[in-house]
Amino acid sequence: MTTMTDTPVTAPSTTPLTTPSTAPSTDAPTAAPSTGPASAPSTGPSPAPSPSPIPSPDLEVRALHAGYPGRPVVQDVGLTVPAGQVVAIVGPNGCGKSTLLRTLARLHRPASGTVRVGGADIWRLRQRQAAHLIALLPQSPRAPEAVTVAGLVRYGRHPHQGLLRQWSREDEAAVREALAATGMLGLATERLDRLSGGQRQRCWLAMVLAQHTPVVLLDEPTSALDLGHVVEVLELVRHVAASGRTVVMVQHDLAAAARYADTIVAMKDGRVIAQGPPRETVDAPLVKELYGLNADILQAPGDGAPVVVPHTAVTMPH
Repeated sequence: MTTMTDTPVTAPSTTPLTTPSTAPSTDAPTAAPSTGPASAPSTGPSPAPSPSPIPSPDLEVRALHAGYPGRPVVQDVGLTVPAGQVVAIVGPNGCGKSTLLRTLARLHRPASGTVRVGGADIWRLRQRQAAHLIALLPQSPRAPEAVTVAGLVRYGRHPHQGLLRQWSREDEAAVREALAATGMLGLATERLDRLSGGQRQRCWLAMVLAQHTPVVLLDEPTSALDLGHVVEVLELVRHVAASGRTVVMVQHDLAAAARYADTIVAMKDGRVIAQGPPRETVDAPLVKELYGLNADILQAPGDGAPVVVPHTAVTMPH
């Protein structure tokens, strides 16, 4: 899976997208299982081909247990996510959401249980094979210094490189497609550190999309964004699912999760205590059990999505 670490790394080439340069090195900010790409050949004047279609298998999790020595964190989790759906995992801090996501991404080995994509158990696959099925964008990823938008997105192709598979026109097409899907094609040559928070998050999403996997995992993709950028990113998540990919995201904002997800998975103390469509799942008893809050659940105008209105114990001044 393509993931970003907290350790600064060597910056990739900043060559404009229209002139393919050296593909990302093994010092790239990823955990992709590549043996190291070589220099990208010129594509010449002819247009690049479209990347191959992405298969759309279901994601199936069965009896999953995970944790740390002496401390179980995820307990007996099971869920099935059809292709083209958005699932939001919600719950209080420390309930196991991020550990579950890391286990789905093959970054944290489970104690027992299975994670399957299209019937393939990802823990029985080679790392490179699994990286062709699942991509992860963690919280607060860090980019190489002075990297361009296109340079960052090229890292998404890292799992597709190897001694016998060097940078190709198909890779370049996948990068262009990801930039276009996220509305960043016009900023391909701009430096990432000069963009707004919302634009940067779209760049990270473009990198994940360039990996060309049927399953996309997002750990709090709207963390630290203002309301306008939250809506922008979550609308993009819906667009990604509409293309046939399966999206599983950890989301702290229950109201946003209820508005944009097809399925809510509510966790407490490492267990799933409720899951289903937001309108059938998000209610006052669930909010009370998850967060210890009394709340009213209203319906949003237009789409009827649940809106959580917590009760306040403080009388506000008029």
